[in-house]
Amino acid sequence: MAKDEKYKTGDESKDKKQKKKDAAAPLTPVERMEDMALTSRVTEALSPYLNGLTDKTLSEFIIHLTEKQLKKTGAFEGLGTQKLLEASQALKSKLGENGAPDLPLSLCKHLLEWAETQSPRMKRWKKKQEEKLQKQAEQVMDRADHPLSASFPGLAKSNLNHPVPLDGDFYEHSTKDKNGDKKPQPEAPPSTSDSSRRRGISNLPAWMTKDDTGGGGAGKKRGRSPPRLEIHEIYPGRVEQVLDFGIRVSLNDFSGKDGMVYKNQLPNNYQRGDFRKGQAVWVKIISMHQQKLILSIKDVDQTTGEDKMPFRKTAAMEDVTVNTKTSTKASLSSTAVVHPGLDVDKLREEQRHGPGGATGRSFRPTKQALTEHELFEAQQLIKSGVLPIEQYPTYDPELGMLAVEETEEETEVELAEVEPNFLRGQTKKSGRRDLEPIKIVKNPDGSLQRAALQQGTLAKERRELRQAQANQLIDSIPKDLNRPWEDPLPEAGERHFAQELRSINIMSQMDGAPEWKQKAENKTLSYGIISNKSIKEQRESLPIYRLKKELMAAISTNQILVVIGETGSGKTTQMTQYLDELGVTKRGMIGCTQPRRVAAVSVAKRVAEEYGCALGEQVGYSIRFEDVTSSDTIIKYMTDGMLMREYLADNDLKRYAALMLDEAHERTIHTDVLFGLLKDLCRRRPDLKIIVTSATLDAEKFSTYFFQSPIFTIPGRTFPVEILYTKEPESDYLDAALITVMQIHLSEPAGDILVFLTGQEEIDTCCETLYTRMQALGDLAPELIILPVYSALPSEMQSRIFEPAPAGSRKCVVATNIAEASLTIDGIYYVVDPGFSKQKAFNPKLGMDSLVVTPISQASARQRAGRAGRTGPGKCYRLYTEHAFKTEMLPTNIPEIQRTNLGNVVLQLKAMGINDLLGFDFMDPPPVATLVGALESLYALGALDEEGLLSRLGRKMAEFPLEPNLSKMLILSVDLGCSEEILTITAMLSVENPFYRPKDKQAQADMRKAKFHQAEGDHLTLLTVYKGWEASKFSSPWCFENFIQARSMRRAQDVRKQLVTIMDRYRLLLISAGKNYKIICKAITAGFFTNAAKKDPQEGYRTLVDQNPVYIHPSSALFNKNPEYLIYHELVLTTKEYMRNVMVIDAKWLTELAPNFYKTADPNKITKQKRKEKIEPLFDRFNPKDAWRLSRRKG
Repeated sequence: MAKDEKYKTGDESKDKKQKKKDAAAPLTPVERMEDMALTSRVTEALSPYLNGLTDKTLSEFIIHLTEKQLKKTGAFEGLGTQKLLEASQALKSKLGENGAPDLPLSLCKHLLEWAETQSPRMKRWKKKQEEKLQKQAEQVMDRADHPLSASFPGLAKSNLNHPVPLDGDFYEHSTKDKNGDKKPQPEAPPSTSDSSRRRGISNLPAWMTKDDTGGGGAGKKRGRSPPRLEIHEIYPGRVEQVLDFGIRVSLNDFSGKDGMVYKNQLPNNYQRGDFRKGQAVWVKIISMHQQKLILSIKDVDQTTGEDKMPFRKTAAMEDVTVNTKTSTKASLSSTAVVHPGLDVDKLREEQRHGPGGATGRSFRPTKQALTEHELFEAQQLIKSGVLPIEQYPTYDPELGMLAVEETEEETEVELAEVEPNFLRGQTKKSGRRDLEPIKIVKNPDGSLQRAALQQGTLAKERRELRQAQANQLIDSIPKDLNRPWEDPLPEAGERHFAQELRSINIMSQMDGAPEWKQKAENKTLSYGIISNKSIKEQRESLPIYRLKKELMAAISTNQILVVIGETGSGKTTQMTQYLDELGVTKRGMIGCTQPRRVAAVSVAKRVAEEYGCALGEQVGYSIRFEDVTSSDTIIKYMTDGMLMREYLADNDLKRYAALMLDEAHERTIHTDVLFGLLKDLCRRRPDLKIIVTSATLDAEKFSTYFFQSPIFTIPGRTFPVEILYTKEPESDYLDAALITVMQIHLSEPAGDILVFLTGQEEIDTCCETLYTRMQALGDLAPELIILPVYSALPSEMQSRIFEPAPAGSRKCVVATNIAEASLTIDGIYYVVDPGFSKQKAFNPKLGMDSLVVTPISQASARQRAGRAGRTGPGKCYRLYTEHAFKTEMLPTNIPEIQRTNLGNVVLQLKAMGINDLLGFDFMDPPPVATLVGALESLYALGALDEEGLLSRLGRKMAEFPLEPNLSKMLILSVDLGCSEEILTITAMLSVENPFYRPKDKQAQADMRKAKFHQAEGDHLTLLTVYKGWEASKFSSPWCFENFIQARSMRRAQDVRKQLVTIMDRYRLLLISAGKNYKIICKAITAGFFTNAAKKDPQEGYRTLVDQNPVYIHPSSALFNKNPEYLIYHELVLTTKEYMRNVMVIDAKWLTELAPNFYKTADPNKITKQKRKEKIEPLFDRFNPKDAWRLSRRKG
């Protein structure tokens, strides 16, 4: 069959499908005339570039390609300058792939503009897209689920019936009908109603394939992929220009690609007349750098095209190349597909053949740049013939003479203030003023909030005072080791030398803790109150045992039950065993969620001991990076986040017959999300038992939320508590608490004291000061045992906290708000409540969560007062006024879901198929501003597409138990070929700081740490530390010698092993980049590009997102190095806002790796960052300070 007949057959086959769709709306006569006018205009514009060829069918095909490009770009929104440039480049590339001549970029721009404004098909398509958006908006407006659905349609997408499958093909549902059959694609062929388009096209050039013209009636794209350039491969070319220092050759198979063949790569007997313009030659690529090709002719046989000197790849390059290709096939899908704008192919090419090769640090210049004066001297010597060629500034020993490159101008980066399509008009960028977060402080100007702010300043002053005292002590030691004290006639035994004093000081510091802490410490740990009773007697002594029958009856008759009981009543350990006695485990497992990892582990150990089995058999636990269960497990304790991950894999939770949500009053993010998920699951699974437990008295809210479920209360012993308020507000609540404790100890009857403070630093200061004051009193006062409480759970508490105080002494427990409900401490008669706690809240200034000291709620104040009435009548000393209690405290605590970042939670919900975030049944809905911010950050990471649905990359990110930016970094590292190193860095970032500095060996520790420092930054330093530990065969003595915490390293090793398991499960290969640190840095930048900062000309750095002043932490490897651009892992607020774990980056990486978030600044305009920079003129002692200003000049 002839070629034109094939085309006609394919065209008619596809045209039939198109007719079925567009039969009711053929082109009108006016539209046909517009189409003909556009075709004539394009034909006339193309004629000079096609050697006078004026074929309208060829023009129609080019119009078709242009229309396809417009549809990809989203032309119905209007083409801006940036979009037009990107679309023009893409169109030029598409035409080049099909063999078109090298058309100028300006012509491609005109083609796009003409097609957008004059093509009748594009007008129809734009109208159709606008109608589609309007219809979607109307559908959302018609919904009555949420009053904000109409204002925020991006938060009210339709839900799916099941979680999104991991293969990512689910979101191709738009191309399938209800029966699952493939729908015809909406792409229009190059012809609609014009009969002239269906005639034979024998005069078409060879670069028109039937796939591109709309042929191939099956609708499958079989277009050939363009060839790729490879180093040390041979290609046919044509001489374009003959110069004194070489020739320029264009490659036949690559339109617009050319390179230089310098003299040293030409035959030895080369004469300028040996080559002429247009001559066909064979060339070999020997270098590719920034789109510039260095070619060789002397290495190629010009007759046969064979390589005279075959290049032998090094083992490292072969390994990287092979692994990269394998990883691409093994990956679930290419990241380039799911993250628009990110050219992974370009990154891979740079990894394999970029400057520096696969083993060098390619982003470091190999030669130092010459100054203008040095370059001038070299040029003069070259002209005089004195300088040999080997000493030319542009000479390379491997590549010969290189082209003289101009120094690149500094790249200025700024934010791309572009809203995603699904959030258009719904963010602060469009001027929305109703996107304010929920305030966690009721009265920002009240006395409590002023005291909270004042405490930060006072804490800083106390730290500085302690440091000054320590420095003064060190300075008082004589520098001359042989010089005695100033006393010329000391008494016997009073003369001490400096070395002795230093050794005494060192020994006291080596003890690792101050005197008060050593006295309070007790190494014997327990999992609760120490008792001599048997396990059976202990179980029967719990308050819950007396109501066992009633409780089991309530569980049997109700699907959902809310249980209220004080801490220590036995809810957590006994109820799961009661469910087992009821026979629930015959239908499935019993799951119990805990808000903290340590709680899940410690409770599982206790229950396994009571059950009489080894941990991991019938009773086990599951936390992040650790799963201690087996096929025999029937009672499983886990964190609430782990149950969410199980829901992601199975939204019916078929393995479980009963679920218990313990400590529900803490209202963590995952607990609140589980409330909504399990409430919906109850409707689908009537056989599932759900028990919600709380230690506070807010049961009515839980009962109302869970379908008016019954409440079962475990009564506890309560005694009256006298509440005492201060008459005036306290500015320093820590000092007031110390005074109150001393007054209670010296004047009140026997009974232990419980003091509530906000954190470890305050508790340490309080205990130290209190111990010092008691020491000053000596025997004048009875003994006061001071016990700090840092940990969040009883399993890590020291046994002395729970033991009664010896006769004649009093116990003072200084604790955080964990002692409100999660700890049971008997013997407390006095409670000192300053009225503050630390809460995790999202800080929009920092762009991340941070701990903030805030006033507590009225519910927390009542809970704290109740601690004094467990043993007998007690007193509660509230260090604030009664007016402040009533007017400055919120009724209840703000749930965590309303005050923290929700990026990870939204990603999980999207993966579960929950796209309607406004319609999700939250007990307390999060603020719209937080949800919008989470969607924006996920879109910038590439986890969401233009419609707000989960992308393939996002679906893979949801599988990792990490923050979204860490997941993105890890997944992209597979495509870049550095997943081995990124795995290690991710694990090291997930644990505590591995370095430690003993006070007596700080200098030595700093010297050892400096040996690990890498010029690229702290991320690579952590990688070097892990590799060193690995080389020592994971030796603990190696850690001791290098001042590394072996515990943190072992934890990092465990985390890494768990991540490797996840990588294997989803067929993501582990590939090592060796010493190619550039791609490692790029992979890190791909995940943390939002944490970029630029050097401030005045001082420190400024973040690119919010322009906040930040500083490099003194412990960083880059301290005092001051690179121009860097990224950080987190911000820490101490005396300044410090960046922790920083890394040097190239500004170009930001636009390359995050095209949706950054753009290259217009060099002709002043960026926002430059506007904020202050210009400081040079000091002029002869003129006034502001004499340089124009406004001060006369005339």
